[in-house]
Amino acid sequence: MRRRRFLAVGAGTGAWALAGCSTGDDAGRAPARAPAAPRSPEPIGPLPAGVTFHQHTTRLRAAGPLRHQVLSVSPSARARVSAVHGSRLDTAETVRAMANRVGAVAAVNASFFDIATSVVFSGYDGDPLGLYVENNAMLSEAANGRTALVLGEDGGTTRIVEARSAGTVTDSHGARRTIDGVNRMPGRIVGCGGVGGDVLRGTRGVRTAPAHNKLCEDHDELVLFTRQWGPAAAAAGPGSTEAVIASDGRVVQLRSPGGGPIPARCRVLTGIGEGAAWLRHHARTGATLRITSQVHDGAGHRVSGRGLTVVQAGPRLLRDGALDIDIEANGMPATALTQRHPRTLTGITDDGTLLLVTVDGRDPGASVGVTLPEAAELMRSLGARDAMNLDGGGSTTMVVNGRLRNRPRGAAGAPVRERPVANALVVLPR
Repeated sequence: MRRRRFLAVGAGTGAWALAGCSTGDDAGRAPARAPAAPRSPEPIGPLPAGVTFHQHTTRLRAAGPLRHQVLSVSPSARARVSAVHGSRLDTAETVRAMANRVGAVAAVNASFFDIATSVVFSGYDGDPLGLYVENNAMLSEAANGRTALVLGEDGGTTRIVEARSAGTVTDSHGARRTIDGVNRMPGRIVGCGGVGGDVLRGTRGVRTAPAHNKLCEDHDELVLFTRQWGPAAAAAGPGSTEAVIASDGRVVQLRSPGGGPIPARCRVLTGIGEGAAWLRHHARTGATLRITSQVHDGAGHRVSGRGLTVVQAGPRLLRDGALDIDIEANGMPATALTQRHPRTLTGITDDGTLLLVTVDGRDPGASVGVTLPEAAELMRSLGARDAMNLDGGGSTTMVVNGRLRNRPRGAAGAPVRERPVANALVVLPR
């Protein structure tokens, strides 16, 4: 299927416009200029050199006011940006709690996650959806082809890519099998985009591409659980089998059904269907298994780094300064283009400065939120060359020096305090 890529703001998308500036619909005219002088309504306290915070209030022509908060981290800042999750991956936690735990001076929410209010919820609120790599450890597999922010890559580059991941397990005789997932319910691929014959629920068709807020199923899987997940692997049901694997690759226990504890310095590989049969044949107690995982960008190049961080969400908003909103590749319907929501956004400027931006919404008198094309124009007006969408809506959160700086709103516009989420991008002082 040919993918549709939106390279310009089309009519009816709700033009982004600052007071007195041309709209995104005025073909051939100058793009919107940067917002007027930033203002911060309350003291924010000290930040490391090279890190700044501003809050802006502008206006969307014919839509209403727009309030957004901007954190910028320059390449020379006395700080670094990384990602953290809560005390365990199988449970959501607030951005503020995560930031406080690691001593971050600022943080925003990051990945999509399996939330309890979803119609395809798998039972573990907080499970990141899509690729999540933290400190060079893959903690969630990719929804292959979705957009991702890459930090800490070899060479120190920060970039936005279309990411894929691959995992394998190999026994001492060379027998190999694909690992379908990492730290999730076996057999249930929320958001799709997996490997190995996943079928979109309610259909008979195999689905290898992402499908946002949809559920794919696969009755023949291997899923790896790490200690970061929680005290025990996810329950896998009758007929499942799991291997407890020590840090040296030695199988210390083979047990059934799956869902047992994850001992210290061990991982658990859970199999269902053909995956369970593979473990019973190749993972007997005392056997040695080698587990490998890799991340690749859209060009097929390996993404690596000793302190690698990768957060997958999407869609992309900007590529090399031009609007590039690839809805289909990120598994979203075209109607997502015109939906106006609170947003969490990230972007990279020409000099390598990382922008972390939150946009308030669902509050007509104060801030109406943005569509995806408007979000792209906003990021371009702030100087971003490349930009992408992170999780938004009621999850949108920015914390600076321990205080909530945006105004989260739920689906019906009701104020929320701070929604527990899967993970956060944090600014850590050096």
